[in-house]
Amino acid sequence: MNEKTYNGWTNYETWCTSLWLDNEEHTYRYCREVAHDNCELQFIDNTEDEKLQAVIDTEGTIKDFVESELIPDLGASLAADLLGAAVSEVNWREIAEHYVDDLWQEVAEEKLANLEE
Repeated sequence: MNEKTYNGWTNYETWCTSLWLDNEEHTYRYCREVAHDNCELQFIDNTEDEKLQAVIDTEGTIKDFVESELIPDLGASLAADLLGAAVSEVNWREIAEHYVDDLWQEVAEEKLANLEE
C-alpha cells in the first residue's frame, strides 16, 4: 500500500501549499474572501450541491491565483520542471474545501439573519 497522506492532507504538496496560503496574511485573507464570496453566490437552500459548486468555484480561483501570482516564471529549466511536477500534485479541491467548510455555516447564518429582518 502506498499511503502518501501528510499531516492530514492528501500529500505533502497539498499540505505545504495550504500551510503557505494560511500563514501569509494577504493570501489567507484573499482565499477566505474568495471562499466567502462563492458561498454567498451559491447559497440558496443550503444544499450539498450548492456547497459543492462553491468549492469548485473557489478551487479554480485559488489555483489560478497561486499559479499566476505566487509561482515564479523559471523559464525552461530543471527547476521549472520540478516545480511544475510538485504543483501538479496539489489537491486544489481539498484546499478549497478547507476554506468553504470553514465559511459555509457562517454564510448560512448571515442569510437566515437577513431573512428574519
